[in-house]
Amino acid sequence: MSRLGQLGGRLYRGEVSYDFVGRKRRWYAISGAILLISIVALGVRHLDFSVDFKGGAVFQFPAASTSITQVQDAVSHAGVSGAVIQELNGLHGKSWQVQTKALSSDQTNQVENSLENQLGVSPGQISTTFVGPSWGSTITTKAVQALITFLIVIVLYLSIAFEWKMAVAAFVALIHDLVIATGVYALTGFQVSPATVIGLLTILGYSLYDTVVVFDKVRENTAGLLGGARSTYSQAANLALNQTLVRSINTSLIALLPVAAILFVGGGLLGAGELKDLALVLFVGMLSGTYSSIFIATPVLADLKEREPQYKALTKRVNVRASGGRAAKRAATKAPLASRSAGVTASAPSAGDEAEDEQYVDDTEPAADELTTTASRVTAARGTPATARPGPRAQPRRGGSATRHRPAGKRKRR
Repeated sequence: MSRLGQLGGRLYRGEVSYDFVGRKRRWYAISGAILLISIVALGVRHLDFSVDFKGGAVFQFPAASTSITQVQDAVSHAGVSGAVIQELNGLHGKSWQVQTKALSSDQTNQVENSLENQLGVSPGQISTTFVGPSWGSTITTKAVQALITFLIVIVLYLSIAFEWKMAVAAFVALIHDLVIATGVYALTGFQVSPATVIGLLTILGYSLYDTVVVFDKVRENTAGLLGGARSTYSQAANLALNQTLVRSINTSLIALLPVAAILFVGGGLLGAGELKDLALVLFVGMLSGTYSSIFIATPVLADLKEREPQYKALTKRVNVRASGGRAAKRAATKAPLASRSAGVTASAPSAGDEAEDEQYVDDTEPAADELTTTASRVTAARGTPATARPGPRAQPRRGGSATRHRPAGKRKRR
């Protein structure tokens, strides 16, 4: 069996584990920093929407020996500013794509003439596409509606299938992935196209799938948890997270390999295009989704559940039980040390001691002066005739203390 398989088995059995939930503040701090950078990037650099959203004109033409500076100068010579120029690599060699704002017919002709004259492109090689502002507005509205509908349906499903607190934790993880993915687009300057929106919805579903698998294991581990005092909700949730950790890593790696191939190999060979836009959002979203399902969703769920009164009481019981176990271990550790420091231990009486005790036993009749004081003897001493009776002889105690005792009725003979 491979080492990864052995590690997975040990994680599932609870032999080894990593305290993800206990270190939740660390993960919150890391996510907070990433989210802050993403929000600042969105506010400062903004998103670069493609022509499909904002409308405009797209000119595409082949020019193998042309640089991006020459293309930019040719478009500027036609009186058009703010054009977005992208280099495309295909089977027929290098080509260029120029995106501009909405142009009139005269402006479109001026750009085509400038490209023909400045770059030596023949008129039949220039492909021109127009996208109206109404089309872009419709695409934007539909994308936002699809995103909102997706989030609402997911929250309703998780609330019914699990519970509303799990739905809230999953929703927080989805918003976390959404903000990070859009922040990466703002930082890198990649255009947001319809393919980007499709990829964004895909990675949200991927992140949700991974989170649901973890939550299902959490629900299994926490069933009947309140009936005992073996572990808290956070500990049970952390165990579920460790049990599904290897599965999450394997699934993410297998999914990222083809996406990385499309992004780096396909993007490097084919250049900019819909395929590259889709691969970028998938790559970023899968990484963020794997991170959020492990480090964000489950810790947030544990925070919400630990606020409930019954789980607060469970935590107190578990802590009391754990403190009692620790106290017993400390007492067991200190007991040998205390016995060694005392230096003297009690011992049983030896045979010699019992032999010495035997010499005090007298089986003969006692003399008159050896009789014990009784009530009749006291009366005789007062002058009243009475018969003296010997009192009982005290026998030495055997097997008791190591100290020898002389019998009470025994007197030293003179």
